[in-house]
Amino acid sequence: MGMLDAIANQVMGSLASSGDGRHAQVVNEIGGFIQSQGGLENLVANFHQKGLGNVVSSWIGSGQNLPISADQLTQVLGNAQVQAMAQKLGFSPQEMSGHLAELLPQVVDKLTPGGAMPSGSGGLASVLSGLMKG
Repeated sequence: MGMLDAIANQVMGSLASSGDGRHAQVVNEIGGFIQSQGGLENLVANFHQKGLGNVVSSWIGSGQNLPISADQLTQVLGNAQVQAMAQKLGFSPQEMSGHLAELLPQVVDKLTPGGAMPSGSGGLASVLSGLMKG
């Protein structure tokens, strides 16, 4: 989990001045979740399998990101996953899915500059850090 620790430190550092530590924790959870799914490709495939391929594809493409509702996100990730993240961070499952619905599109968008899937997870920390700065 060394890389996840590095992500957390970078994100937390970039948000220290804004005082939004919970935001950073959610982004850290997203990074860990992407890794636990075997990478971004597997996460994207899960969206396609659940009938939301057009939504996730918009996040990857260079156009505007389509929104996703908290309910749709829970459908893709699963209740158990959302509840586990919520419990870990001290949110209700509804709050957690709302935060994920807000942040996951941004993370996927930043991980896929110009519509290209990343070649590895090595850039995840810098992408997430950049997301929190901009």
